[in-house]
Amino acid sequence: MNENNTIPTDLTGQLLVAMPNMPDERFSKSVIYVCSHTKEGAMGLMINRVIPTLTFPDLLHQLDIQTYGMEDEIRVHLGGPVDEERGFVLHSPDYIKDSTVVVGSKFALTATIDILRDMASGEGPAQSLLALGYAGWGPGQLDQEILENGWLSVPADDAIVYDNQMETKWERAMGQLGIDPRLLLDEAGHA
Repeated sequence: MNENNTIPTDLTGQLLVAMPNMPDERFSKSVIYVCSHTKEGAMGLMINRVIPTLTFPDLLHQLDIQTYGMEDEIRVHLGGPVDEERGFVLHSPDYIKDSTVVVGSKFALTATIDILRDMASGEGPAQSLLALGYAGWGPGQLDQEILENGWLSVPADDAIVYDNQMETKWERAMGQLGIDPRLLLDEAGHA
């Protein structure tokens, strides 16, 4: 920490893992891919919550996009509680368009309807995670939540981000730190 009691790092491209004592139930046991973290705030996508009542073909139908007998089941994730009608695709960087934002060497983010059309026709990225909504923090808000022991950060792992094993993503992300979540106390101390 520096003299202003802030986190002196950019967490863009990292995973945030909610601590067991997360006071906001919307983020209980959540894992969030951080798409952007600057002094102006932060934005990320929850990667371990799906919307059970919405399928990718349903979404395409709502958007009047033709499906082409897609074989892969693409799940629609709840990216976060902010702007839940807005869609984002976190994906491998093999798919780059003018509107794509590359986040590190392994991930990219596209938020246009064109990527949905390309995914529906089999021309999308090799790996992807489709989310509606996002998690957002104002200036210094995420840093403060980290200082208050709300979140841990770990390097983003392709398998954790893209696989469909929702029920184990939180434990696996904690495991990357060598932490057994069962051993964490509800109230962590401050040094």
